[in-house]
Amino acid sequence: MQISVLSIPNGLSDWHLVASYLRMRKDVFIKKLEWSLQETDSMEFEQYDRVDTVYVIAHSGTTVHGGARLIRTDRSVGVYSYMIRDAFQSKLPGLPCEICSEAPPRSEKVWELTRFASAGENDVARKILYRANDYLVSQNASSCLFLGPPAFLRMAKSMNFQPAPLGPVTGNVDGKFLAFSCEVIG
Repeated sequence: MQISVLSIPNGLSDWHLVASYLRMRKDVFIKKLEWSLQETDSMEFEQYDRVDTVYVIAHSGTTVHGGARLIRTDRSVGVYSYMIRDAFQSKLPGLPCEICSEAPPRSEKVWELTRFASAGENDVARKILYRANDYLVSQNASSCLFLGPPAFLRMAKSMNFQPAPLGPVTGNVDGKFLAFSCEVIG
């Protein structure tokens, strides 16, 4: 298994992996979890999938096993910055603004990782997160914000990261989730 980091313009020759990851997201989030999300051409795709997004994708050849999306927190496209901050600012119907106890940061040294999806193979999640950390080191990042189920924080602890909750466990009709921060391990 290989873990690729893809962005525009780097990685365009392997952009088919991003399309497969977006199809996997539809299978995981819309079909399996039954989240009410946008889909286009059999892919789950939203406002945070944009030209400055970085994708970390686990694959064997053209078969995608999992992936995650990285966004720098100091960038915006239109009225949207990044998911955790936009939820805190009540810009995302369905995600509670109580996701954070205080305003989340905007910094070129802080990134957000969201839309983690996996086909369920052993250690795929860990490999993606370690590769994301390595990429963030290469970008001189200091920390990464995460949004996911509370089990995601427990997994981060088991990987020797030091997660710090940004607010309480919250939820909506789609389940419980938590925003937290981890220092990048250099």
